[in-house]
Amino acid sequence: MPEPAAARPPAIVLVEPQMPENIGMAARAMANFGLSEMRLVAPREGWPHPGAAAPAAGAGHVLDGARAFATTAEALGDLHFVLATTARSRGQMKRILGPEAAFAEIARRAAAGERTAILFGRERTGLGNDDVSLADAILTFPVDPAHPSLNLAAAVMVAGYEWTRALGRGLPFAPHPGTPPATREAVLSLFEYLEAELDGAGFYPPDKRPVMVRNMRDMLHRMELTEQDVRTWRGVIRALAEGRRKG
Repeated sequence: MPEPAAARPPAIVLVEPQMPENIGMAARAMANFGLSEMRLVAPREGWPHPGAAAPAAGAGHVLDGARAFATTAEALGDLHFVLATTARSRGQMKRILGPEAAFAEIARRAAAGERTAILFGRERTGLGNDDVSLADAILTFPVDPAHPSLNLAAAVMVAGYEWTRALGRGLPFAPHPGTPPATREAVLSLFEYLEAELDGAGFYPPDKRPVMVRNMRDMLHRMELTEQDVRTWRGVIRALAEGRRKG
């Protein structure tokens, strides 16, 4: 079932991709973040191409739905809002957006029913100025100026990640709930048990014992012990103490 227009993610448009393997890896990056519409402008090796399948690694649905176009203008014809990705200033009178502002606008427009897209250029040279001229604004990422170029799949992946952030999508699974926090009684009982065993082992210099005890208690407090943590630590101390006594 097609997605409702109001919730449709941006299309990913690859302009003259040179290697089918890169198309496959870009498809995999798209699938990681719920992007499914791929458009290809004059891929060098033609389309479809069997070399894209293996690198897609489970994103076959993206490749199966990918459409090829002869020109960038044709690929963008039915869209309402397009961002062109580039790491270089193009001297064009366009807005230049960072990822947060760019994807907030894409999300807002998608929610209003507009169809959006992100334009990516050739692996070696990026987008041409004529391609950029077809976009509404420029999207650029805060990369290190000494190494500004992202490979194609990496650029698509960053865009996909920023799309999910704009949607406020949560993590795919929740952290393990663990056990409840230990009661103060349980924590103090652990302190006393540990300190008694350390006394028996001759650990504390007599003149430094009060300070060392307080410091060790502070260390354990910073751990925010759970009930299971207390049980585990008591087991560890018991095992060490019994081993020492047997020896």
